[in-house]
Amino acid sequence: MPIGIYSAVRQYSFGDYAFTLLGFIGIAVPNFLLALGIMYFSFRWFGASVGGLFSAEYTLLPWSLGKVWDLMKHIPLPAVILALGGTAQLVRIMRANLLDELRRPYVVTARAKGLTERRVILKYPVRAALNPFASNIAYLFPYLVSGSVIISIVLGLPTVGPLLVESLISQDMFLAGTIVLLLGVLTVAGTFISDLVLMWVDPRLRRQMD
Repeated sequence: MPIGIYSAVRQYSFGDYAFTLLGFIGIAVPNFLLALGIMYFSFRWFGASVGGLFSAEYTLLPWSLGKVWDLMKHIPLPAVILALGGTAQLVRIMRANLLDELRRPYVVTARAKGLTERRVILKYPVRAALNPFASNIAYLFPYLVSGSVIISIVLGLPTVGPLLVESLISQDMFLAGTIVLLLGVLTVAGTFISDLVLMWVDPRLRRQMD
């Protein structure tokens, strides 16, 4: 969200061009290909394996402070890879919506009345441009549980995604049906929370319901 706001407010600046380039790369490059590239260069240049959530010596050991620390060192890379595509897309959406809001007559009127630029931008245009963020909460919950199936398989992550693929290959319909039901329940819960957040950030929806 801050990157989208900055790109809209500083349109056509060097920072805007830099974030736009990174955003296009994040949208265009598949996440699994990025994961494969990072794994290759990490092993080629540093001799380090970045797959999985634990190092080989901690995989079968019981929980300890050392295992927790090893987990913390392995989490950032999968988190960045999983979030890159969605983050780049939301940055572009936030920038486009905020640029559209900043050209509205009420923003021009607020500036003419002498309001500070910070208040003019953050008071109403940003809140009106937050609708896509609120709408995407519905897909956030099941995505957090399942993760990207292909990325989880490439990185060796023990998420629900690879488990669903294995259950379908082995024709374990009870396990597959349970996972699909769980993802469906999380999608419905996320949609409900998304509607509540959308009503909170957009006062126009509250007036329509009143």
